[in-house]
Amino acid sequence: MAFIEIDEIDLTYRNSAGDEDDSGTLALQGASLTMERGDFISLVGPSGCGKSTLLKVVAGLIRANKGHVSVAGQTVDQPLKIVGMAFQNATLLPWRSTRENVLLPMEIVEPHRRQFRRDKSKYEAMADDLLATVGLEGFGDRAPWQLSGGMQQRAQLCRALVHEPDLLLLDEPFGALDAFTREELWDVLQTLYMKRACTVMLVTHDLREAVYLADKVYVMSARPGRVILERDIELERPRKLEHMYQRETVELVQELRHHINIARTDDE
Repeated sequence: MAFIEIDEIDLTYRNSAGDEDDSGTLALQGASLTMERGDFISLVGPSGCGKSTLLKVVAGLIRANKGHVSVAGQTVDQPLKIVGMAFQNATLLPWRSTRENVLLPMEIVEPHRRQFRRDKSKYEAMADDLLATVGLEGFGDRAPWQLSGGMQQRAQLCRALVHEPDLLLLDEPFGALDAFTREELWDVLQTLYMKRACTVMLVTHDLREAVYLADKVYVMSARPGRVILERDIELERPRKLEHMYQRETVELVQELRHHINIARTDDE
């Protein structure tokens, strides 16, 4: 059995709660994909095609109206505890230090929650080690406002991974950053992935980012979203930026862009 199985799911957002005549907005229709444990995939597609919605369904934050979703052999019918998530905005709590922000999942997720006060120094050492891995050694005591946008995103990745989740869900985590910082964080994420060996789903509008980071890229149709194409990425790790200028890689990015443009045109 695959680690993640998404089988023909439909999902409709209702515009008015409790209104039986409200047909709502059909966000996903017949969406399917599978992932093995340890896979790294990217989801790309036209804006509004349901990529982020699909992540939320996998995380158990919202439930599909039709179809079936399972993670690690269990039907997803409630929020999963084995998930770490990171978003476009770092959303670090301003009244907590960087280290305390990273440690937040340890205060919430079992079994760490029961042990946190007793083993706080051990957990702080884990957070500091993770911060050092992403280039933030010595910044644990800094407030979030003392960090640049890229540094805040590094801290957010640490927060998503500190409790060693089996599944990491990333929703445009670098979308608000400049191009140079974004490329730096590609390497940070690649290093974390190779070190932690978790399963990763990345939503992104950046096709170069999708190809650089993932082992497989899924293209979604315009809303209502479904998977219309998948492409394996045959690049060995660790990957380097110069790989993105190889002819085969450039052609793959262009192919993905072509299919997304077709999907966007079909919607119009």
